[in-house]
Amino acid sequence: MNPEQSAVIELRQYTLHPGQREVLIELFEREFIDGQHAAGMAVIGQFRDLDDENRFVWLRGFTDMPSRAQSLAAFYDGALWRAHRNEANATMVDSDNVLLLRPARPGSGFAARPAKQSDGRAIAATIYPLADGAGEAFAAWFFETHGATALAAFVTEPSANNFPRLPVREGENVFVSLSAMTGDAPPHPPAGLLSAPPQWLRLAPTACSWLR
Repeated sequence: MNPEQSAVIELRQYTLHPGQREVLIELFEREFIDGQHAAGMAVIGQFRDLDDENRFVWLRGFTDMPSRAQSLAAFYDGALWRAHRNEANATMVDSDNVLLLRPARPGSGFAARPAKQSDGRAIAATIYPLADGAGEAFAAWFFETHGATALAAFVTEPSANNFPRLPVREGENVFVSLSAMTGDAPPHPPAGLLSAPPQWLRLAPTACSWLR
């Protein structure tokens, strides 16, 4: 599938053992991109966190939740993952920091290239924890003030995790924006829309990242 067909997205942040990020990136881009595509999912982007040398961040997408379960089972029960899982897992301290997302509104997912891109700059991913009942008001503020410059925008996918072997963060309600890095701090919405300060990730695309 193509990234622009993704109606369900995982934002995955891995904490790695010191010195292991380049090891994982080389293995990931050599072995796991084509294998995941073959299983029916889209590997959308791989990134080095510019503020944490032991963090690897990546995005993958699925056409819907049923296809997510099917594609993940096909990949993680397959020969390719079995052959390389020990090498991959040896680089990781934690791989459970995962947000399950969907486009915030129609058209706010990934566009086919060469639509909006970061022009080779780093990408800013901003995770906004939403206050109870603030989703619609936050989205209205965001798209009015920043929608024109966003590469994509997502909200929490409310469905239960249908592949429990891979945990996701549950009980959270977030809005996630991706944009070209400008050096500015993430925009702050009006008071009362967030339950906590936003998390700002400065991400450098790897050589094989589709999103860049």
